[in-house]
Amino acid sequence: MNAAIQDKVAIVTGSTKGIGFGIAAALLTEGAKVVISARNAGEVAGAAAALGKKHAGRVVGVACDVRREAEVAALFDAAVREWGGLDFLVNNAGVGLFKNVEEMALEEWNAVIETNLTGVFLCTRAAIPRMRKRGGGHIVNISSLAGTNAFPTATAYNASKFGLNGFSEALMQEVRYDGIRVSYVMPGSVNTHFGGSAPDPAKAWKIQPEDIAEIVLDLVRFPGRSLMSRVEVRPSQPPRKG
Repeated sequence: MNAAIQDKVAIVTGSTKGIGFGIAAALLTEGAKVVISARNAGEVAGAAAALGKKHAGRVVGVACDVRREAEVAALFDAAVREWGGLDFLVNNAGVGLFKNVEEMALEEWNAVIETNLTGVFLCTRAAIPRMRKRGGGHIVNISSLAGTNAFPTATAYNASKFGLNGFSEALMQEVRYDGIRVSYVMPGSVNTHFGGSAPDPAKAWKIQPEDIAEIVLDLVRFPGRSLMSRVEVRPSQPPRKG
């Protein structure tokens, strides 16, 4: 276990599967206490039970739609109620919906922007005063290479991740003197359920959730005098084109 992580309190959004579940599991292995969350209450209960088998007393699950201010407040209150405060926030909850603009309904646009950007705002706003009371903390936003590389059918997703990168850069400067560090991670292709796909054992070349989890561990245990503010992650050997 790492002293920079042991007994720290973390909230990981979107953590019932994929990258979020991997991050929650990795933090628990290093001795943290973790609140996992997602919109589906049944999935939250199942994930919390699975992690709790190995990490009894150090994981709780709270259903939360990060687009809903009251649900976000309840999520952060749970961390304080269970363990007295908050040290780490990993904003991982995200929606991927890929359509051309003319085919996209307003409700679909809103689902992407409100989850990927507004949800990060609401969770971050709730985290800052709680971290300040602890003398600092670390906020890690899971972005995407789509936040710098636009492509067709991804207008909403690109907009949300471009926005998240800008949000992260500005936030970092706002809270650095409160002892709160801000980093964002920009993965490429990850082998998860994201965007309606399913993990595929034949696609071992893709980034794996545990790879992103290791990066998050590196970020939060990095010496406090320095900050890795932005991390780009790509598959090292994607299939050759042509």
